[in-house]
Parts: sequence; C-alpha cells; structure tokens
Amino acid sequence: MDVVGHCVDAPAAVLSRAGSGRIARRAEREDGGAVSGRGAVRTDLEQVFRTAYPRVVAVATRVLGSRDGAEDVAQEVFLSFAHTAVPAGEAPAWLSVAAAHTALNHLRSGRRRATREETAAGPDPTVPDVADDVVTLDERRRVRAALARLPRRQAVALVLRHSGLSYAEVASALDLSPGSVGTTVRRAESALREELSRHASSH
Repeated sequence: MDVVGHCVDAPAAVLSRAGSGRIARRAEREDGGAVSGRGAVRTDLEQVFRTAYPRVVAVATRVLGSRDGAEDVAQEVFLSFAHTAVPAGEAPAWLSVAAAHTALNHLRSGRRRATREETAAGPDPTVPDVADDVVTLDERRRVRAALARLPRRQAVALVLRHSGLSYAEVASALDLSPGSVGTTVRRAESALREELSRHASSH
C-alpha cells in the first residue's frame, strides 16, 4: 500500500529558502547562550542538512501529503537536531524517525490545512473529471486520518518503509531486528486497512 504522496528531492531554491545557515542562525537565537543550557549548535549541521534534507521532506510528505507542510516539519526537525549530540553516522535514521513523529503530531493535532493538501494534490491532467479528483482527495484524507489513529510505532514503521527506507534502515531507526521489520510493516498495513474499513462502516 502506498501510504500517500511521492518521495521528493529538495531543489536548490528550497534548500536556499530553508537552508542550514538559516536554521543554524535561528537555533543560535533560540539557544539564548548559556541561559538555556541547550548547548552549542553542532558544527556538522550544514553537511548533514544537505545530505538528509530530501529524505526528511519525503518522510513528512508521506504523512502530510503537502510539500509546504513537510518543509515546515523539516525545519522543526533540523532545529531540534542542531542541538543534539547524535553521531553523524546515526543522523539519517534519527532525522527520519523525528520527521515521521513530528509529521504525525501535526496530523493528529490538525495543524495541517486542507487547502494546502488540495494545492499539493492539484488536478490530474489525465483525469479531467472533477468528481474523480474529489474522490481521490477524499480517499487520501481518509488514509491520513486512519494513519493518525494507528499505534505510533506501527505508523512510523509504515511511513519509513513507504518513504523508501530499506528494511535494514527501518530496523536501525526503530531499534528493531531486521527480521521483524517485514512483520511490523505488514501488521501496520493490516491495521491501516482495518481502520479504513471500520471508519467506512461507521458512516
């Protein structure tokens, strides 16, 4: 099951608009020096940002279905990452999990706006029927609502796997044994289908 959306790359314009320099400056402002005690902004932020940003946005887009919303999530995630001591080698997994959790928080709190989703979805030029577009959009909303109702661990595993992470990467990110990832994802897909069926039967 393709949860929603497509994996996306970060074009130069987006990297410029939400660049690591801007995030580092904001992190320094929010740090407030010695008063906050959050620690200095990590020196490898720019390198990690340029490497991991596309995947962070891709993971968030899978959950939210909105590029704008996903970029907001990415900024939050990198602001948090800027003050961590996560080893650089573990950064991709940490960032992917953080992106999934943050995006799910946005989804569950209703901070994602339907208008953004509609803009992101856009009309399909090969399907001129407006009714089909409405049905497709409604289906995507139902899937996201069901995803938000899943147990957090299942939801994150499902999002990470369908964002293109390998079984080994998902296992590392969620501290699972590689052999259990497939089972976890299949259970999550089954739970998602059950949520969709239960919601449909109650209306």
